[in-house]
Amino acid sequence: QVQLVESGGGLVQAGGSLRLSCTASGRPFSSYHMGWFRQAPGKEREFVSDVSPGGRFTNYADSVKGRFTITRDTAKNTVYLQMNGLKPEDTAVYSCAVSSGSIRALGGGAGVAYWGQGTQVTVSS
Repeated sequence: QVQLVESGGGLVQAGGSLRLSCTASGRPFSSYHMGWFRQAPGKEREFVSDVSPGGRFTNYADSVKGRFTITRDTAKNTVYLQMNGLKPEDTAVYSCAVSSGSIRALGGGAGVAYWGQGTQVTVSS
């Protein structure tokens, strides 16, 4: 049974940092793309970032470029999202996603193979 377990969300002041983690289990994921989406209240889910199977290629939404960094530890089946310079508009539920192909190409997330349960990130002004 495939399971994605996320951690690292919380409440932080504007300008602060958080690090999200997502560990996948239940099958090998070394050949899968891993990434993150987020959904704020009243808004559609949006792509945040993804990383290729080998970790060489990464993609970011324009809104987080230069502030967020995605990495992965293939041996641990874990993807990380380091979030610096957080802004109130970053407040959302962040969900881990795993897919056999590019996650950015999936747009709003339809077609993602596996999802995490989501973790709340709240940035106060």
